[in-house]
Amino acid sequence: MGREPLSLWLITIYGLAVFFGGAYLGRYGGNWSGDGLDYLGGAPRVASHAGAGGAAAEQTTELTPAQKGAKIFSANCATCHQANGLGVAGQYPPLAGSEIVIGGSRRPVMILLKGLQGPLTVKGQKFGSAVMQPWDKTLTDQKIADVLTYVRQEWGNTASPISAEGVAAMRKELASRAESWTEPDILAVPATEDAPGAAPAAPGGEAKPGASPAAPPKA
Repeated sequence: MGREPLSLWLITIYGLAVFFGGAYLGRYGGNWSGDGLDYLGGAPRVASHAGAGGAAAEQTTELTPAQKGAKIFSANCATCHQANGLGVAGQYPPLAGSEIVIGGSRRPVMILLKGLQGPLTVKGQKFGSAVMQPWDKTLTDQKIADVLTYVRQEWGNTASPISAEGVAAMRKELASRAESWTEPDILAVPATEDAPGAAPAAPGGEAKPGASPAAPPKA
């Protein structure tokens, strides 16, 4: 039995399928690079044309400690202290312009690690007995440093950053304390006292050694 020739219509359909398939792969193949299939993309990347031969070089854009701290603040702190750092009148003290926040770094690290309870006076205003939980079991040293760096440099605050090393040293120093701090505990620490360790270096600068810590209030 002889073979019947293929229909001209079938040949046309096959030809169109091959043509459009090749065109689709050429348009959306991502240059056959794995990056084109990475929908999550990892860290944001920016292309620069510096380098030998004018070849494009990819650089990973990293968040600054304050930018990381802003995310931590939004997730954990903004409900009470508000996104604008002004707190809630009579209940939760403001962080914007707070003498505790913008003074030495020791007081805010103490508070974040072990929490705070009882009435508190900030910027001449009295706040009630709302309890701030301790974060030593929840946040790492780096996250505490990042969120404190954020609040010390946001809303017009201009205090120095805080290092993870300083937080780690205070975590070790205060490990045996079980109770949250009260206002008299905080006021017993000099207002300009820094956490031990060095603050992170500013771009192009050197790390700044912290002051020798004063003895914390006893548990």
